[in-house]
Amino acid sequence: MKLFVVQIQKNSIILIFFILINSNAMLLFAQQMIQKDTSYTIHSEYIKQKRKYPQITIVKPDTTKNTITVTHNIIYNKKNNKPLHLDAYYFKSKDKLPAVFLIHGGGWKSGNKSMLQPLAQSISKKRYQCFSIEYSLSNEAKYPQSIDDILEAITFVKKEAAKFSVDTSKTVILGCSSGGQMASLIGTKYPKKIQAIVNLDGILAFHHPESKEGKLASKWLGGTYEEKPEVWQEASALSHVNENTPPILFINSQFERFHAGRDDMIQILNQYHIYNQIKQIENSPHTFWLFHPWFNETTICITQFLDKFFKSNP
Repeated sequence: MKLFVVQIQKNSIILIFFILINSNAMLLFAQQMIQKDTSYTIHSEYIKQKRKYPQITIVKPDTTKNTITVTHNIIYNKKNNKPLHLDAYYFKSKDKLPAVFLIHGGGWKSGNKSMLQPLAQSISKKRYQCFSIEYSLSNEAKYPQSIDDILEAITFVKKEAAKFSVDTSKTVILGCSSGGQMASLIGTKYPKKIQAIVNLDGILAFHHPESKEGKLASKWLGGTYEEKPEVWQEASALSHVNENTPPILFINSQFERFHAGRDDMIQILNQYHIYNQIKQIENSPHTFWLFHPWFNETTICITQFLDKFFKSNP
């Protein structure tokens, strides 16, 4: 508790107020004052991409009744009075099924977990338990807070494995764009927690000839490369690849900047004889996973990759 004295003078009368303010309440107030960056939405991306790709249509969530249980806004973290949530798409099954954790994109500063609902639903239909994660954005907290958030979400689900019918030994991390970068970082840095990685157009190295993420990366990483070279390197998945790295699927658009470091990583993976696969989505926008006609091709590739490792090894 903190004590403040407020003095107001009006008409020669001095009023003194003693105000007791709870420090946690002040922290919550400060967090609420942070404006959410809403620059990256499905609608805004559609408007932007429609000019170059007039045939695109937005992939809509599946509203038909099926065997998948959908639960939105499950709180997995209550720290600092700002709860973080995840959305669960899962079968109520006697069998324990692999878990797929989905991380949305948005340049580390925008976007939200609901953007990946159609993708989560599509993967879930192939008997994978899917969880789309909310995490701290760069205007709320700097690296590595968002990584810590995602790891906490994974831990939360594994602790609730019985409720969600999850096989904790079969964990997949999937991310799109900046989410793909984070998914790859977590998968390479914590291989004991993750058994497969799916990267949809996310960079693997921040300081790289192909990378053009300077401004957005600087905001998330808390400084430029010149100011914090060790952080830029530590946050790059390429820095952590070794013989324990799990299998990885790269699904990429035609734009090289969004897979900076991928080819370097593949060279290392091949040295260790670690399975890796590239799927190029031709003539597509960067955000191909949000739109038809590329969505079905993307989900088929993902589920075939997952089936290779999890369905053939029950």
